[in-house]
This record gives sequence, structure tokens and C-alpha cells, in this order.
Amino acid sequence: MKAMTPIVPGLDLPVTDFAKGQEQYTTLPAWKSGDEFGTVLSRWRLTWWERLKLLCTGDLYVWLLTFDMPLQPIAFSVGKRTIKAGDSIYDEAIRRPSKSSEKQQ
Repeated sequence: MKAMTPIVPGLDLPVTDFAKGQEQYTTLPAWKSGDEFGTVLSRWRLTWWERLKLLCTGDLYVWLLTFDMPLQPIAFSVGKRTIKAGDSIYDEAIRRPSKSSEKQQ
């Protein structure tokens, strides 16, 4: 699995390279949205073997280094969606209609 650029193909988003020059880490290219939540987006490309394993098992493991600090909210998505300035994971989560409100429409 490898972090990829461009972050969103077809959009000219500025890239921030996290951990650049830090030998103990791999550089992470990502887009910083600039919103009040500090939202960051990265894109990952799976190898064919990883894709087959994911298809067969349906399991995706996430390793996070928290350094014993509170865990920060994270989200996963498949495929790109519309991204605009000030966009954030938080905005998407609070604007997502509940199943009961979808039925009422």
C-alpha cells in the first residue's frame, strides 16, 4: 500500500508532505483543507495482492500511533467525492441524513 499523489486526480490540490526528512517515518503526501478542524486527506493505492485480500476477507486493519494521547476522529471512503475549500470529515458526518429522515423525503 502506498500513499499517492495527486491527492484527488483531476483536482490541483496543494500537497503537504508530512514527516518529510524524518528518517524514522515514511513521508505522507496529503492535502490540508485549512478548516477549523485541521482536516487532512490522503489517497492510498493498494497492490493487486492487497486488493484481492481485501475483497476476500473484507478486513482493513488500521494502525495509529497515538503516543498515549486521545484518539482523533478518522474516516475511510472508497472513490472520490466533491471536495471544496473548507471541506472536512466533520462536515460530512454531521450533514449525512439519518435513515429515518431519508424515508420521510
